[in-house]
Order: sequence, then C-alpha cells, then structure tokens
Amino acid sequence: MRLLFLVVAFALSACNASGGAFAGSDSAHQPFKAIPLAQFNEPWAMTFIPDGRLLVTEKKGALRILNKDGTAGVITGTPRVAYGGQGGFGDVVLHPGFARNGLVYLSWAEPGSNGTKGAAVGRGRLMLEGNGGRIDGLQVIWRQEPKVTGDVHYSHRLAFSPDGYLFITSGERFKFTPAQSLATNLGKIVRLTDSGAVPPDNPFHDKGGIAAQIWTLGHRNGLGLAFDGGGRLWEVEMGPRGGDELNLIQRGKNYGWPVVSNGDNYDGSPIPDHPTHPEFEAPKVWWNPSVSPASLMIYSGNLFPQWRGSAFIGCLSGQALIRVALDGSNARKADQWDMGARIREVEQGPEGAIYVLEDGSDGRLLKLTPK
Repeated sequence: MRLLFLVVAFALSACNASGGAFAGSDSAHQPFKAIPLAQFNEPWAMTFIPDGRLLVTEKKGALRILNKDGTAGVITGTPRVAYGGQGGFGDVVLHPGFARNGLVYLSWAEPGSNGTKGAAVGRGRLMLEGNGGRIDGLQVIWRQEPKVTGDVHYSHRLAFSPDGYLFITSGERFKFTPAQSLATNLGKIVRLTDSGAVPPDNPFHDKGGIAAQIWTLGHRNGLGLAFDGGGRLWEVEMGPRGGDELNLIQRGKNYGWPVVSNGDNYDGSPIPDHPTHPEFEAPKVWWNPSVSPASLMIYSGNLFPQWRGSAFIGCLSGQALIRVALDGSNARKADQWDMGARIREVEQGPEGAIYVLEDGSDGRLLKLTPK
C-alpha cells in the first residue's frame, strides 16, 4: 500500500511560480498557496489530534498517522471493512473529551449475510507508540439497519455537537423509499449519546425501536456534516442528476428525498422540485449541474479572517473547493475554486490553515495558506 511523504522543500519546488498552484488548477484565481505534504491510497477522512499530528483513513481499511516531522505511522486495531464501490473505511473524529479519555470514533462499511452490507460506527481508545500506535477496545456502537445489497450511499459522516451528542449521516443505499420510513435508519441523520445510547429528547423517541435514533429523515447521501459557531448543524448531500444540497439540519424535519429534489433521476425522468411540496424542508443552497459534495468544514481560524464562519465543501466530480457564506440560518454561494482534482475531504488545521485531501490511489494532502 503506497504512502509517499514529501518534504516541504520538494513541495515548494513542485509548485509553480504563481505561488503553490499545481497541475490542472486555476491558480490565477486562487487566493491561497497549495503545498503538497503527502500522498495516500484512496484517503477518505482526516482529523487532527491535540499534539498537531494528523489521522487519515484510507478506504481499503488502513488508518494512518502523519507525524509533525513528516514521517508516516500506522495505527493498528482497525476494523475489517467491506471494500468496493463507495464502501470501505470512512470517517474518523475525536471524542470532545479526547485529551482526557483518548477516544476515537470510526465509521466503515461492513459485510452482512447473503451479500448484504451496511455502515457501522465504533469507538476505541487511541494508544500512541513511537511514530504509530493502535486502537484499543474498538466496539461497534451503531449500525445501519437493515443491511442491503449494493455498494453505494453509505454516507457515514460523523460530527459531535457542542453539547456532546454524536450525529451520523446514514445514506439510503440507493434504495430510495427507506428514506421516508421510520422503520429503518437508512436515509436519515441519527443522534446518539457518545456511548451509542438513544437520547430521550430525540424527536421520535416515543415511537421506540429504530425510530428513536432518528433526528431528521428524507436524505439521500449525506457526505458532509458540521456545526457552525452558533451551534447550528449543516449537511451537504449528493443529489441524483443535479440537485446537490447544503441543508440546515433542524430537529425532526423531513428533507423530502425521494419525493422531491432539484435534480432528475439518472434515466432523465423528472423529480418534483422542492417548491412543489412545501411540507418538506428545502435546501439553503443547491447545485445543478452536480458538483458531488463529499465533505464539509466550517472555518473558525485566524489565518483567513475574511472567511471566518464560512462553509467549505470539497467536491468530487466538480473538482473544486467551494466556499458558502453563512449568516445565521441563511447561506449563499460565494466562491468556487478549480482544484484540478477530485476533493474528498476538507479540514481546518490547528494553525488555521485549510487542509484538503484529493481522492484516488495517489490522493495528495494539500495545505492551503494565504498568498
């Protein structure tokens, strides 16, 4: 499994004279330098730990750690994943009390019986040793129910709320109608305690069973989840042919899939637009044609003060980094920068730089800093 780390001197020499641009990008219109730091094999997610090191998941099942001196490490004790299509290793986030308890949360696609698969979320304690480490006591705390056939729309993005609850995006697995059913957690955003228990104030708690987990319903394939500085939860999800969405997530709301969408089915047949069904919650921003949003970060750093409070979206088919300006519960499109590659993940670094992961077998980690 290939993992190539580049020293900064090489990274800078590889950048062109416009200041950190790279092949295929529209460098003249980028207000940042892009410095390559490393390459990964199908990276999917990343998160910084308090000492400044970076954890990166690779879709085939490896968890990597990038040390501050540029050396690579491997974290063992990770789950066996069902790799293929959109399935494999997914997200990695830290418990809000990580400095005290060392807990790390992972998501992945796991196999079931008779060729079925489903997303799972687990937690364990990160034990660092030298330039690597291990996950101790990994325990599954949530699963998609039911497991179904197919290799797409797992979603399984994770985010902790300011008050310590765990939110999980659960895709509808390209099965459409489960997104509107409270008997399954497919096509939902789920809210749990940090141990995987169901909070009693969830909107459908009184219905019991799977319904008690559900925070919102009517989602297709949510691949980005983040809280803003005011505690509001935002989500990006892929639409069908067109209709990619940025949603403000509100307790108990129904976001309409597959009844409504601002896109069409892949066979070209139309889907009613959101305004035709005002009973469903409409997206705050949407894209047609598709940009394939794959990640979401809301910036709070000081390195780009003009962007503080903005949402940043990494896009796959759009090969772009998109900025959306947020103002309370309102949102508007602001910037779209051509990155010359599919962008899988975007994250804020501890120093306020913006880090992006390219998709694919040689996906680069890029550090964005002001020009």
